This record gives sequence, C-alpha cells and structure tokens, in this order.
Amino acid sequence: MDIRYKALSVHLLTATGAVLSMFAMLAAVEGKWSLMFLWLVFALFVDGIDGPLARRYDTHSNWPIYDGDLMDLIVDFLTYVFIPAYALFKSGLLDGWTGWLAMIAIVYGSVIYFSDTRMKTQDKSFSGFPACWNMVVLVLFAVAPSQWVTLFIVITLTIAMFLNLKFIHPTRTMRWRSVSVTMSLAWVVFAGWAAWVNFAEGTWAHWGLVVTSIYLISAGILQQIVPSRRRP
Repeated sequence: MDIRYKALSVHLLTATGAVLSMFAMLAAVEGKWSLMFLWLVFALFVDGIDGPLARRYDTHSNWPIYDGDLMDLIVDFLTYVFIPAYALFKSGLLDGWTGWLAMIAIVYGSVIYFSDTRMKTQDKSFSGFPACWNMVVLVLFAVAPSQWVTLFIVITLTIAMFLNLKFIHPTRTMRWRSVSVTMSLAWVVFAGWAAWVNFAEGTWAHWGLVVTSIYLISAGILQQIVPSRRRP
C-alpha cells in the first residue's frame, strides 16, 4: 500500500475515537457506567496505538491536509475529560455542591491545560498532570472512596495540571520506558476487568488499578527527584 494511504488510515483510526466517545456518552446518559468505561478503555487503547503509527508513517508529511494533532486533542478532550466529568457528576460519587465543584474544576482546568503550549517537556513527558480524568474517574468508581477523599483527589490533580511536576508519557518517555509500557498495559487490563465485572468488590482488578495508577502518577515526579545518570 502507498505510504500516503497508510498515513490516511492512521488519521481515520484516530477519528474513530469520536465514535467511541459517542458510544460512551450514550451509555453514560443511561447510567450504564461499566459499559461507558469499556468504551473509554477501548478509546484509550486506540489512542495508545495511533501515535506510534502516526510517527511511523509520518502523517504530517504524507497526509498533511488533516491535522492529526488537532484531531487527537478533540478526541482526547471528549474521552479524557468531558465524559468522565459527566460520569463523576451524575453517578452519585459526589453529592450537591461537591459534584458541581469537581465537574467545573475538571472541564475548566482541562481546556486551559490542553491549550498550553508548554504541555510537553523535552523528554516527551508532560508538564503538569495531563488531564487523564478517564483513568482517574475509573479508579474512583472501582475503589469508591469517601466523598471528601474523592473531592480532595480531584482538586489536587486539577491544581497539579499547573504545577512544575513531570508526568510520564507511557510510550514516549524513554527513561524507565519498559516498566512504564508494562504498567500501562497492565492498567488497561485491570481497567477492562474492573468494568467488565461491574466494579464488583474483592477482585484483584482493584489492587492492580491502585498499584499501576500510583506508578503512572508518581514515576515522572520520581524522575525529577532522582536525576538520570546518563550524560546528555
């Protein structure tokens, strides 16, 4: 196949995220949270493979009439931010004003973060928490902490979007990459498992989500604390 059409196929793959987000939203409106998260996990998987494919087939050069970066941001805002914020608000995990505060903080802070030109660091990590609310909210559904713990987590991570803290990109941050990729794949498996069993208590998926989430959140900060021994 001509490489130009391979590049086009990557754009079309990225665009499927919009369809998956619609499926997730329809499930959310009906209160089918497990089904919603299954669609979001599927969308996360697509998001994880379209980037490497885009770089492999150089979509910027081989099919430049479509802006893959813009397309990716549109889909990411739907799947990473908008739908998870809706789910957190409507699910009952947060009541009254706490739900309103969390929802507004997530969508308002995230749209500002997404437009920040300093989002990426030199080592392909993220500067500030990268608004991965789909992952955060899924873990909150699985673990079901108290209302105040949930609100604390949401507000803390919202503030962290604008702090000088590094968060790894699971596939592009080279340092500890093999561990990061393994942890990311494990997170997807645990997330799919938890959603498939309707977040039933007592499954290993809960512990797996907690362990892998702690790594994914803290790895970049640990890399800031412990500098690499490699010379530039």
